[in-house]
Amino acid sequence: MKQILHRILAAAFSVAFVSSVAMSQAAAQPIRIATADTLGAEDLVLLIAFEEAKARGVDIEVTPFKSDDVVFQAIVNGQMDIGVGVAYKMIQNLKAPIRHFYQLRSLAYFPVVNKEFYNTWKDLDGQDIVVHSRGSGTEALARLMEKTQGINFNRMTYVPGSEVRAIAMRRGDIKVTYLDMTRTRLLTTEDPNRFGVLPVGKQSASDEVLYASTEFLKKNSGAVGIIVEEALRAARQMNADPTGMAAVREKLKLLAELPKDLNEEITSYHRQAAMAGLFPPNGGGENAARADFEFLTSAGRLDGSANTLDVGKYWDLAPLNAALGKMGYVSIDYSITSR
Repeated sequence: MKQILHRILAAAFSVAFVSSVAMSQAAAQPIRIATADTLGAEDLVLLIAFEEAKARGVDIEVTPFKSDDVVFQAIVNGQMDIGVGVAYKMIQNLKAPIRHFYQLRSLAYFPVVNKEFYNTWKDLDGQDIVVHSRGSGTEALARLMEKTQGINFNRMTYVPGSEVRAIAMRRGDIKVTYLDMTRTRLLTTEDPNRFGVLPVGKQSASDEVLYASTEFLKKNSGAVGIIVEEALRAARQMNADPTGMAAVREKLKLLAELPKDLNEEITSYHRQAAMAGLFPPNGGGENAARADFEFLTSAGRLDGSANTLDVGKYWDLAPLNAALGKMGYVSIDYSITSR
């Protein structure tokens, strides 16, 4: 009887010890997260995940940088801990010990043109285009369209932020650019005679993925695990009830500085995002990596064949697999999430 009791106590102590280690990792020091733009309405899922992770003891600090490549350098140099973006090309070029570990959102950018100047892809041959930044999904999309449409842009200019580019479109400073779903809808509804969207194929690649150094992921597995779990929970919450995102924002006091016109777009954006499946309910993982390989090699942003690239050299699947082991996989019927 004593032996059984000792075993039970030992097992209980072991569970408590493991839990305390995870929490001590989470609370030891702030997790410094770098983004390539200021966070807005389309980032509510991520912001909610961060708030819930904080409630579980993870101290998080978010700092916006001016571009994806600057974010990557900050991670490589140890100035920041977790990057938000995509880092495939930089990992390949520099052989850096950096790995993606959670897919936040799929690409949803649209080529918006001033119809006074351009109406087809052929019209853009030899013309200038504006995208977000070097290494961004918008740059990859533009390069892919050069290949698929048989055109060559004269010059590619980098202007971070869809909101900034949309304002420049209104002013006439930019004639063609890629904009996110919210700004595309705003421009094309307020002045449909002036602004239009060029046709594109299916976009299945990543827009934003969390990534970090292999050393950081190993040393901070507890905090990383909590962030991944809350990211999964927030994505699933949004997919299940996209119309409730504005209420969650109010409850958690997020994005208090949001302009009035974008406040009104929160529900519309998340309804469209749920219909399009932009926020994966299972964190992407290997399926996301394979889709990214296909997209980036086709766009000339990644060398090699999509079929032969090694997922393990670009992703650490352990944090996501551990979270899914606890929370399970879910399947979303995107035909009903917009209700």
